[in-house]
Amino acid sequence: MSDAATRILVFSDDWGRHPSSCQHLVGRLLPRYPVLWVNTIGTRPPRLDRLTLSRGLEKLRAWARPRRPDVGAGGAATAGPRVIEPVHWPSFRSRTARRLNAALLRRALRSALSPSSSQASGPDPGGGGRTLALTTLPIVADLPGSLDVARWVYYCVDDLAAWPGLDRQTLERMERDLLRRVDAVVAVSEVLVERMAALGREATLLTHGVDLELWRRPAGPPPAAIADLQRPLVVFWGVVDRRLDAEWLERLAGRLGEGTVVLVGPPNNPDPRLDRLPRIARIGPVRYDELPALAREAAVFILPYADMPATRAIQPLKLKEYLATGKPVVASPLPAVDGWRDACTVAADAESFADAVVGHLAGGAPGTQLEARRRLEAETWEAKALALERVLLG
Repeated sequence: MSDAATRILVFSDDWGRHPSSCQHLVGRLLPRYPVLWVNTIGTRPPRLDRLTLSRGLEKLRAWARPRRPDVGAGGAATAGPRVIEPVHWPSFRSRTARRLNAALLRRALRSALSPSSSQASGPDPGGGGRTLALTTLPIVADLPGSLDVARWVYYCVDDLAAWPGLDRQTLERMERDLLRRVDAVVAVSEVLVERMAALGREATLLTHGVDLELWRRPAGPPPAAIADLQRPLVVFWGVVDRRLDAEWLERLAGRLGEGTVVLVGPPNNPDPRLDRLPRIARIGPVRYDELPALAREAAVFILPYADMPATRAIQPLKLKEYLATGKPVVASPLPAVDGWRDACTVAADAESFADAVVGHLAGGAPGTQLEARRRLEAETWEAKALALERVLLG
């Protein structure tokens, strides 16, 4: 379906920093389109804390030493898109800050988008052609109409305004502005489709995919961080933040006679109770290519999200990854889990959550759940990328 005279401009999280759905999708389009990926900043109000300092230093290093154009997210030559690191002012709250950031982005992009530019990885765009823009973030709301872009698509992956710690009012305001200016909207969950409709825009539903081959091929050695943890392992991977239900984890930890609940992923101001609970180990992030080896060591996977606006809207990448491993999965009753209730165990409260995990430690995943997971064959990232491509091309 590729159009040789078309290139894709992407605004999203930092390429290669973590495996977001946008990176999975665009990675499948790279063989057919030149891609220019713009690493952006978030809208978390700056604080005097370790997270803000660490992220700030990371961005300053990236601005000072931009990624070489022929290096992709995995470090292999021509493996990824052309990545640029435009300098930002660390706020979008005021009109002045928005105008400044829009000017900084336009200045960084105009030369990259000129017909003579080769600043994109992928096939030769054929002497210019048209540019299609894809953004996962509302912070580019002031760019449509000011760049040489033929079509803008908003890929709505979360209710960002409901995320703990983000600048809610700024994100809501910029998202409304962006929705008035884009040509099409894609949303990853029914909740987000309904939210877009309430804001006056029809959205195409595109749920997340899964790389089945990654979970089926032989895995290497497990991460060293889990080597000394008592088995069996009950595993969660993802951002460890206030969306996790500390009460559910506390109940589970109290029920385990042996074993360890392992929380794998970067911390983002999690509930302090998680550091005090017995049998819970937080090991920080591991590389994406290490997850299959980690999965081999897990006995049960968990999705212990609390019931809040931010979790009702999410479509967790990890759900289909967990299911693809063939291991038992116990989840809280998220809307995103509704279509997979026959493939995992959904708990209604802290007590039933702990009961289900303990039960699966003894009995594994029922055959009926494993049979239901055959539907994953139709949920590949390749299939999802083709659906996104149709929206991009219009």
